[in-house]
Amino acid sequence: MTKAEYLKQIDEVIEKGKYKDNWESLSGHPIPAWFTAGKLGIFIHFGVYSVPGFGNEWYSRSMYDPACGEYEHHIKTYGPHKDFGYKDFIPMFKAEKFDAGEWADLFKAAGVKYVMPVAEHHDGFAMYDTEFNRWNANKMGPCKDIVGELKEACEERKMTFCASTHRAEHYFFMNMGRTIDSDVNDPAYEDFYGPAVYCPEFHSHDLHKFTADVYEKGASKEWLEDWLVRTCELADKYQPQIVYFDWWIHNHSFKPYLKKFAAYYYNRGLEWGKEVTINYKHEAFAPTTAVFDVERGALGGISPTPWQTDTAIAKNSWGYTDGNEFKSSRQIIGDLVDIVSKNGNLLLNIGPKPDGTITPEETKVLQDLGAWLSINGEGIYETTFWKWFKEGEVNIKEGYFTDNDEKAFTEKDFRFTYKKGCLYAFQMNPNGEPAKICTLAKRSGHDFLIRNVTLLGSNKSTEYERTEDALVIQVNDDVNKDLPICFKIELG
Repeated sequence: MTKAEYLKQIDEVIEKGKYKDNWESLSGHPIPAWFTAGKLGIFIHFGVYSVPGFGNEWYSRSMYDPACGEYEHHIKTYGPHKDFGYKDFIPMFKAEKFDAGEWADLFKAAGVKYVMPVAEHHDGFAMYDTEFNRWNANKMGPCKDIVGELKEACEERKMTFCASTHRAEHYFFMNMGRTIDSDVNDPAYEDFYGPAVYCPEFHSHDLHKFTADVYEKGASKEWLEDWLVRTCELADKYQPQIVYFDWWIHNHSFKPYLKKFAAYYYNRGLEWGKEVTINYKHEAFAPTTAVFDVERGALGGISPTPWQTDTAIAKNSWGYTDGNEFKSSRQIIGDLVDIVSKNGNLLLNIGPKPDGTITPEETKVLQDLGAWLSINGEGIYETTFWKWFKEGEVNIKEGYFTDNDEKAFTEKDFRFTYKKGCLYAFQMNPNGEPAKICTLAKRSGHDFLIRNVTLLGSNKSTEYERTEDALVIQVNDDVNKDLPICFKIELG
């Protein structure tokens, strides 16, 4: 199918379907029940950028930018940019040990409910089989349909398959290659490096400096139509139940095309008989038309509308690098509990090595997470928010890029969830002493009855007393107190 034929098909589906390409029609599109119940997804940044394994997953841009350390590293390691460009990493990207089934088994054991590989990153290399991009993993590098194999493996194991596309940023992403003697300027590779629209003030180390030429004028019609066709093809071919977009789609030039995609995708979801939704950042979509996502951060309080945090186990990169620094299992589990208490989901990222193996550090975190959820998942999955989400002094800073530091929780910090007449109280940093939940004290003014309290994972009965000052719960000695613990409080 040509791009013109695909554009015609998009219009026809919208014309005949329930959803039209306007915010009024898209408003109130239901958030999937599987999403609100699932709470935990896995994000996967795996691509050509995994090969150099230096700096972060923006290597494809930074290697051409004299202001970045990747620039000198590239020259010293691989030679001049005109002789060895980003394209030359593709034959080195073999993924020879990639096994979708092994990955899916690890995800399943970790308690993951939905799986989201990056189908295409800013670098323009597609990790799936596509008619509209010859630079793809099915035809080059691994010569495997990575996305397709993951979809099959995950769905066999009853995990929901999703996909992200970051192609919007490719419009300008490689533009620093225009400023130096590099292969980005070679017309033979124009279909890979993209327009590489140049804006002098935009550097990879500063996301917020745009010139009028790129930000105010936006992307070209040709690029936007191409983006729409590629995104709709991805949806049609793999039927992901979330399509996640990264940040630049909030640019004003994308608005008509975002609405077209949403209408097309939501109508297709009805045809497929699948609950689908979209993840977005900033103000790319109108409220209640898709699911809001906070990158490497969180909301400061409860949102009545389900939302999502995406963050990585690695602190410094979404993709694999030799120098990755990793968060602890304790930090990841604490973040999960805090996010879920505010009606959110956690989309947790890993960055596999270029050979297709998952790092030992990330494997360990996923194993720890799975072991913890096997005990405490009752208070996570299929829960909703309680009247308040927290007790204690530790407040989580709201916003993007705020989550790298481990939170200094104490035994006085609790997070709450609710399900089917039961309140789940997570003590974020137990010390073995009796837990005291002051917001559940007799004199708190809340007149609900407490019928029973159970410490999840304990084989012993749990002793408790509701005093004037607190609900005091004995912490049994047969549970792991190195991680948050969960009290199941049955209400009368």
